[in-house]
Amino acid sequence: MKSKKRVLVKFSGEALANENGFGIDTATLKYIANEIKTLVDNDVGVSVVVGGGNFIRGVSAAGDGLIRRTTGDYMGMLSTIINAVAIQEAVENIGLESRVLSAIEVPEICEPFITRRAQRHLEKGRVVVFAAGTGNPFFTTDTAATLRAVEMEADMIIKATKVDGIYDRDPNKYSDAVKLPTLSYDDALKDDIKVMDDTSIALAKDNNIPIFVYNMMGNNELKKIVVDEDYSTCSVVKRK
Repeated sequence: MKSKKRVLVKFSGEALANENGFGIDTATLKYIANEIKTLVDNDVGVSVVVGGGNFIRGVSAAGDGLIRRTTGDYMGMLSTIINAVAIQEAVENIGLESRVLSAIEVPEICEPFITRRAQRHLEKGRVVVFAAGTGNPFFTTDTAATLRAVEMEADMIIKATKVDGIYDRDPNKYSDAVKLPTLSYDDALKDDIKVMDDTSIALAKDNNIPIFVYNMMGNNELKKIVVDEDYSTCSVVKRK
């Protein structure tokens, strides 16, 4: 039975990459692990979904037609397992307990995803890392994040990005981009606002789970949002 606040944090695979955009940067892993620890130390149940774009993306792999899209997506799911195991190692290195649960069975290195098992791990205070997306092609890890958040009865979804919230246009390209501190699910579904994919936002709307978007490289940002309820350095998508 759920007894404390729970959050699901979504990291992209690219966020873990080194300077050339490929592979895993261990300094970033250490940073992520310490950010997660601040939540666990404050009695927050933490689960994580991670992408795989630092190794391969299904759409890109299937771009020239040689590899089928379904196969490309499964290749992408396998890359998320690599990242999930890396996050597990990082959090355990600083003294936390962790489990990786995968939507694709790879029993030698992680557990199969079973909702009740994942719930039990959270009840025991373990960091749960979900791998392989939904286990189905054509669904993004954003959708997997919202799905797992619903299944884990999370109070919020937190999406880690490289900017401090949601803007009306790309702030890295446009100096006059305007930050949107709060917006509705319907606003987030508009074509010109890129928060998460439409399926994930619609699922969050149906289950009334707010989505917070923050700059993952700030200091103690997860604690600010979850524990201190300070939303000044992020944006939130919620029901108006």
